Amino acid sequence: QVQLVESGGGLVQAGGSLRLSCAASGRTFSIYLMGWFRQAPGKEREFVAAINWSGGSTSYADSVKGRFTISRDNAKNTVYLQMNSLKPEDTAVYYCAADRDFTTKWTWSSRGTYDYWGQGTQVTVSS
Repeated sequence: QVQLVESGGGLVQAGGSLRLSCAASGRTFSIYLMGWFRQAPGKEREFVAAINWSGGSTSYADSVKGRFTISRDNAKNTVYLQMNSLKPEDTAVYYCAADRDFTTKWTWSSRGTYDYWGQGTQVTVSS
């Protein structure tokens, strides 16, 4: 089993920045991929970004490209999501997720790819 704990959410003005963290514990050696998803009120959970745990390959949703950066610190078993130039439409609960099996990159944006999920952290961007 893998446990995921997110932190770093909060309230920020439009144009501001936040950095989310996701600490993994348990059988972290089994993780292949880490991802961030978000869910706004009344909407489905959507893909934000993902990073290959060992190779550093990344993928981003078009809506966040150029503004968000996903990174990892393997020594700390932690994945980060640096969010810059935040917009009100970025307001959502942000979830960290982990996948234990190899998957091709085109599947990284699918919720079904991931085996473990964190409890989420709220990000609110005011206009």
